Amino acid sequence: MTDRDLLFMPATTAADLIRKRALSPVEYVDAVLGAIERTQPTLNAFSVVTAEDARNKARAAEQAVMAGKELGPLHGIPMNIKDLFVTKGVRTSFGSAVYADNIPTTDDDVLVTRLNAAGGIMVGKSTTPEFGHKGHTDGPSFGITRNPWNTERTAGGSSGGAAAAAAAGLGPLGLGTDGAGSIRIPASACGVVGLKPTTGLVPYEQAPDIFYNYAAAGPLTRTVADCALMMDALVGPSVLDPWSLKAPAVLPPSTITENLSGIRIGYLPALTACSPDVTANTQASLAVLASLGAEVDEVGAGMEWNAQSARLIYLTNLHVNFSGYVEKWRSRMDPVLLQWMEAGSRTTVDDYRKAQIARTQLYRGVQKLLERYDFLVSPTLPTTAIPAEAGRTVDALFNRGWNAFVYPFNHTGNPALSVPSGFGADGLPTGLQIVGRWWGDNDVMGLGAVFEQARPWADRHPPV
Repeated sequence: MTDRDLLFMPATTAADLIRKRALSPVEYVDAVLGAIERTQPTLNAFSVVTAEDARNKARAAEQAVMAGKELGPLHGIPMNIKDLFVTKGVRTSFGSAVYADNIPTTDDDVLVTRLNAAGGIMVGKSTTPEFGHKGHTDGPSFGITRNPWNTERTAGGSSGGAAAAAAAGLGPLGLGTDGAGSIRIPASACGVVGLKPTTGLVPYEQAPDIFYNYAAAGPLTRTVADCALMMDALVGPSVLDPWSLKAPAVLPPSTITENLSGIRIGYLPALTACSPDVTANTQASLAVLASLGAEVDEVGAGMEWNAQSARLIYLTNLHVNFSGYVEKWRSRMDPVLLQWMEAGSRTTVDDYRKAQIARTQLYRGVQKLLERYDFLVSPTLPTTAIPAEAGRTVDALFNRGWNAFVYPFNHTGNPALSVPSGFGADGLPTGLQIVGRWWGDNDVMGLGAVFEQARPWADRHPPV
C-alpha cells in the first residue's frame, strides 16, 4: 500500500483494517503527520500539529489491538479538531492573537472527549478565522489557509482548515463548527462532505448564548459513510447545552434506499444567482436523483428568508461577543472582524427584535415546506472557490452571496449536508446541499450516500 493509498483511504476502511491487524495505527499516523509536514507551508491547514502526542497515542492504539482489547469505532483514526474547541494542554487560540498563548488546563470540550473515547487520534488543531467569524480562513495570526485544488483560491470557512485537511488526505476526519455555513461552505469549496446537524443533536458547549444559539458542531470528511461514523461518536445530550437535552441519544437508522420512489424533493434555486457551471452541476445532480425515482419540484417561494435580518443578527452578535477585545488588541485583530463589529454596534433593540421575529417566520416557512417534501436541495455555494485574498475584504461573506444557500438553515435548525456535485470549468469542486426534517440527520446522510454512489467523487484527489 502506498502512502497515497493510505492518506486517501476512508476512515471506515482504515478502522476495519486496524481491527483485523492489517493496518498499523503507527504507520497510519506517521503517514498523515508526514503529509501534514510536507503540505503545511503551502496549505496552512493547521494552527498546531500535535505530532509527539499523536505518535504516543498511535503506539498505545497498536498495543491495544495486539493485546485483543475492546476497540472504539474510531480506534487509531487520525483526526483534526478546529481551533474553536477547548483541548486540555494543547493551545486553543480561537484563531486570534488575543489567545495566542492560551493552553487550557480545564477538561477537553465534550466533543473532543467523545472522539477520544471512540479511539480517534488528534494530529492537530485546524485553522479558523478569528473567533470563526467569516466564510474564509485567514487571519493576522496565521496567514491564509489555501484550497488543495488550487492554492490561489480560498478553502472557505470558517472550518477551512478542517476541510482542506480532509480534501488533501491529512487525516480523514475533521471536527468543525457551523454558525452561518461554516462547515458547508468549506466542504463545497474543497470538495468534501460536511454536515451541520440538527440543532442540539450534537451538543455545542462553545455557544456564547446557548439559548439563542444557531450554531452547530459537526463532521468534515471525504465520504458520507465517514461522516456517519463520526456522527455516531458525537451525538448525545450534555447538561451544558439545553438544546441537546431532548435530542435522541442514538439516531434511528435511515429509511433511504437506492430506490428513491416516493421521495419528494423540493429544489431551491432562487436564493442567489449562481455561476453557469454550478447551475449545470446542480441540474445534473437533480437528474440523477430523479433517475433513481425521486419526484423533484422547484419551490421558489415559501421560505420567507430575510437575508438582511439574518445579517443584522450575525453582526450584532459579533459586536456583543468580541468588542471587549478591541481597545487592547485592535492592531492585531482581523480588519474584517473589526468592521463587522462596528456595523453590529449600530443595531437598535427594535431592529434586533424584528430580526428575531423574522427568524421565527423563516423557521415556520421551512417546516411547512418539509411537510410537502421529504428533503430540500440547493447548490451549497453559488460559485466554485473564489480567490484566497477575497476573505480580507469587508464584503468577504455577505455581498457575494457566499452563504446565501446555507445560512437560512442555521436559523431554522434543520440538518443540512453538503456533498460534492462535480467540478466547475476551472477544475474546482462544486457542492449540493441536502436539507432534512429535524432529527432527520441519518436520512439526510442516507440520501447523500445514495447520491455519492450514483455520482462518485472520492476517487478524485487534489494536486496538493
